[in-house]
Amino acid sequence: MEMNEYLDVFIEESKEHIQALNDHLLTLEKNPEDVSIVNEIFRSAHTLKGMSATMGYQDLADLTHKMENVLDAIRNNKVKLTEKMLDIIFQAVDALEAMVLDIIDGGQGKKDVKQLVNQLEAMENGESVETTPPSTSDSLEKNLEIDFMLDDFELTVLQQSKERGYKNYQVTVTLQETCLLKAARVYMVFEILEKMGEVIKSSPTVPELEEEKFDYSFTVVLVTKDSKEDVQAKINKVSEIDTVEVKELAVRAYDQDDQNVPESIESEDASVTEIEPSESSDQEKAKKKAQLSSKTIRVNIDRLDALMNLFEELVIDRGRLEQISTTLKNNELQETVEHMSRISGDLQNIILKMRMVPVDQVFNRFPRMVRQLAKDLNKDIDLQIFGAETELDRTVIDEIGDPLVHLIRNALDHGIETPSLRESKGKSPQGTLKLNAYHSGNHVFIEISDDGAGIDREKVLKKAIGNGVLTLEESKHYSDQQVFQLIMASGFSTADEISDISGRGVGLDVVKNTIESLGGSMTIDSKYNEGSTFVIQLPLTLSIISVMLTEVKNEKYAIPLSSIIETAIVNKKDILSAHHQPVIDFRGRVVPLVSLTDVFDVPGDADEDDFHSVVIIRQGEKMAGLIVDSFIGQQEVVLKSLGNYLTDVFAISGATILGDGQVALIVDTDALIK
Repeated sequence: MEMNEYLDVFIEESKEHIQALNDHLLTLEKNPEDVSIVNEIFRSAHTLKGMSATMGYQDLADLTHKMENVLDAIRNNKVKLTEKMLDIIFQAVDALEAMVLDIIDGGQGKKDVKQLVNQLEAMENGESVETTPPSTSDSLEKNLEIDFMLDDFELTVLQQSKERGYKNYQVTVTLQETCLLKAARVYMVFEILEKMGEVIKSSPTVPELEEEKFDYSFTVVLVTKDSKEDVQAKINKVSEIDTVEVKELAVRAYDQDDQNVPESIESEDASVTEIEPSESSDQEKAKKKAQLSSKTIRVNIDRLDALMNLFEELVIDRGRLEQISTTLKNNELQETVEHMSRISGDLQNIILKMRMVPVDQVFNRFPRMVRQLAKDLNKDIDLQIFGAETELDRTVIDEIGDPLVHLIRNALDHGIETPSLRESKGKSPQGTLKLNAYHSGNHVFIEISDDGAGIDREKVLKKAIGNGVLTLEESKHYSDQQVFQLIMASGFSTADEISDISGRGVGLDVVKNTIESLGGSMTIDSKYNEGSTFVIQLPLTLSIISVMLTEVKNEKYAIPLSSIIETAIVNKKDILSAHHQPVIDFRGRVVPLVSLTDVFDVPGDADEDDFHSVVIIRQGEKMAGLIVDSFIGQQEVVLKSLGNYLTDVFAISGATILGDGQVALIVDTDALIK
């Protein structure tokens, strides 16, 4: 009776079915004559409708039912599929997604879809549908003589229950008018019913019964092996019950040759499959059922976060044990600690992989978006996706969606030209937009590239000089990469017209900031009139990172290895000065030096040594050398936030607890380079 425990499963499966609808509709648009694709769309809609009705989301179920009718007419060649019809079906899928999002936000999935329903009904009746035989639902409905509407899912369950020797009852219970706690009585009745069998549907719905939104009577459809008299007698044991009416529902058995046999529904896993042919052996059925059964489980991300937090504590203790082992030099202790380190390393990999999800979860929304934007902009776009199986940490996946959406809209609006303009440039009228994801080391790279107009270097420089971002003299020494980076400055735009879709530069600073907040970076490469490529570099995970531990006076600082090019020992005599800033010549490049002692105002005596220990770091094309007192070594550490009271500490991204119990601050190298 309590549906809340199934809500998470319903939401996840609904999202999967809606994504399947979008994917298959896009495929159908390219192959409108392929009936097998229509069948796949029909199955997804059919399953979604049954799930929605079972959960009591009637608006969702009704709209899906209308969609299902249209798809059924298309696959049976009663209606010919047109582009306009596809657009309306896409709109219906959008409405379904909006309803599911409303449910996620705590709503009831309600939406005004009268216009869509009318359009779908008109599509369904576009051909002479009146002459077609009645649907399975209609014939079953008449045979059942039931007092309220059942959908195909519920009707099929009743049909199969009858075939397996169960009895289908319509049970109407009326409470006494003096009853004060109606919801409590309903709960007691449902407890009895669920012990006898399975409740298929109730009227009013379960949430309405729980909230006492009914007079004094309610009706349920019950599947059980008990007799009518037993059902009546057991319910009558509940106090404050006035009357109990039990009516058996007659369901006709279908012949083997009946063309209107409904699709069989496996109640064990709630997946929709076609009915097995009569000659199928039990062994084949068992094999098919085994294939259908899932080998995965859904785990709430909060539980994985809790598991990761516990493991982070284990990593800290592991570091402590390694230090104690090194100090005591006990062979048995060292062997045990080494073994524990290997085991915990394997455990770390497993936990991190559990948190990893494919970027396909983000990429799968783009084909539909690109289709619609191409229509709005009157452009012909070929979207190509590569590496969708590449995996990223769930926390990164949750944040990367919006930046990618903005970059794609940018490419479509101001990158790829209109077909006529492309032809005048000697290009194919169809523009190409490529999305590519791949692993490299401890990072994931996502590339968004187009074969459009590219970035006009001179136009960007002219705008930058006009805005006072740089002078004419400075602009002469800017490389292409440095010029392209300018378009990511706040409020910078080279667009001649403001567009409601995008404007190259408008919002790119937000995209850049979001990516950098995830520990990533973004670079731009472009050739005028040939196209542009935006490359996003992201860390695989955010919680456990590899660092170089350094010492500054009596304090320890951790510098992320992902930012380090190399370490060096520099003679003070080799330090030069440029623009009142100490610099060194590093492999032919002038690299500014930054003293962590000065940046963090670390107390202690001045360093009298003739040499500096320097960590060379890089962000994009920019480099810097961090001066420290000494290097401790490489280590994996757990990144912890500084808490709510220390949110804006300059150049510090977090802290970690070392093996000896000391706290080391983790340096934000991006802030220092800026």
